[in-house]
Amino acid sequence: MPSTQPAMSPSGLPVESVLDRASGPRRAEAEELVEIFRGISHAEPVVWAGRILGFGELEYRYQSGHGGIAPLLAFAPGPKNHTIYLVSDFAERWPDLLGKLGKHRSSKVCLYITRLANVDRTVLRELLQRTMTLTLEESSGGG
Repeated sequence: MPSTQPAMSPSGLPVESVLDRASGPRRAEAEELVEIFRGISHAEPVVWAGRILGFGELEYRYQSGHGGIAPLLAFAPGPKNHTIYLVSDFAERWPDLLGKLGKHRSSKVCLYITRLANVDRTVLRELLQRTMTLTLEESSGGG
């Protein structure tokens, strides 16, 4: 039976259930990430897609007419690493910041951090701030 709700949507799950996907030191790091994301977005965490903590929300619409809602900033804590969702092609946009960030891996939209202790939190905050600013600009037609 098809679902009427998109896979990427807010859910009523408790934030603790997502934070508990990380254990030991990563659990404490996930809580620190919540505080960092909350401080930048000025929004409370909401569980999206059952495993992602989203902060804030925006509506988007492509030229094709397809649209939906997405978190403004988001991350997913996990047992092996924290996945932080950034703007598309962030590594090409901001190589200067990634060069100063510390130990990480990246893909087109994801930043993977094994241990928060191995990254510069000031640089991480700047990446999140730039992502939020660019996302807001693009969603309002300014990008």
